Amino acid sequence: MDSQISTFYHRSLYPIIAAIFCALLLISNIGATKFIDIGFIKTDGGAFLFPLTYILGDVLTEVYGFRAARRVIYTGFGLGALAGFTFWLVQIAPAAAEWPNQGAFEAILGFVPQIVFASIIAFLCGQLSNSWTLVQIKKRTHEKKLWARLIGSTIVGELVDTVVFTFIASLGRLTFDEFLNYLVVGYLYKTALEVLLLPITYRVIAVVKNREIGAS
Repeated sequence: MDSQISTFYHRSLYPIIAAIFCALLLISNIGATKFIDIGFIKTDGGAFLFPLTYILGDVLTEVYGFRAARRVIYTGFGLGALAGFTFWLVQIAPAAAEWPNQGAFEAILGFVPQIVFASIIAFLCGQLSNSWTLVQIKKRTHEKKLWARLIGSTIVGELVDTVVFTFIASLGRLTFDEFLNYLVVGYLYKTALEVLLLPITYRVIAVVKNREIGAS
């Protein structure tokens, strides 16, 4: 049994994809602490990398199945919660007398319960919706029309994620116009980016599938 497990982790790309998925999530959550205005676009720093978690979520679900993808999603959820808790502990720990950056730390990585809660709940709901939708479309198309399940799952997953995060994070912080802008622009941006990256997603899925077939 130990040799079989060792062989799997030596040959399979699953652990590597899972690690990259979780890393992108944590980096995006830190980046999301900064709100960004580019012209009429209102978004946050998480917009740069976070859409890639949905691409990897599609790869995990398409190649390894919903249960395997769900394990990684739960792991990412746990790590996100742990990161928020750790930053809170560091924030409340007494700062050294010679360290003058307590205010800067709190401004960037300080524990904001509303944002942390919004982030991890939106991630969990969005990713599970994304993976579940992909599986359902796959069943109905009999594993044909990969483009349909990749785009369909993205439309559903990103919608759930964006609505949940924007609603929770904006309570008491944004006006209705800002909320609407953040919601619509954020959703359209993330969805459009994943559609534009569809050829790359196709290629990654093909490479991973061929590698896993060869490793089995």
